[in-house]
Amino acid sequence: MTTKNYLIVESGVVTNAVAWDGNLKTWTPPADSIQLIRDNTPAMVWVSPYGVTPPEYTLTEVIGVGDIGFIWDSINQVLTTNKPMPILPVAAPNQPATIGTQTL
Repeated sequence: MTTKNYLIVESGVVTNAVAWDGNLKTWTPPADSIQLIRDNTPAMVWVSPYGVTPPEYTLTEVIGVGDIGFIWDSINQVLTTNKPMPILPVAAPNQPATIGTQTL
């Protein structure tokens, strides 16, 4: 059997990520859990298109990026990140602005 990365979903939340060959003789997943192959599972994560300034983040489906804490939507068969939308820090108003490179 080939070892794959599995996401273990319990009560609708990914609680563990394991490398497992699927052999129930070597390891048994928790009762009533769902085992998802990470590489094949869609997950909604925050993505900003390249070159957009300022970044405009949207939840976008990406295959193979699920992780612990993600929420499982059993109806739509997709994971969703548990992290809030990224917010870029605001530069302090007294910082000098530069264009290009500068040698000090």
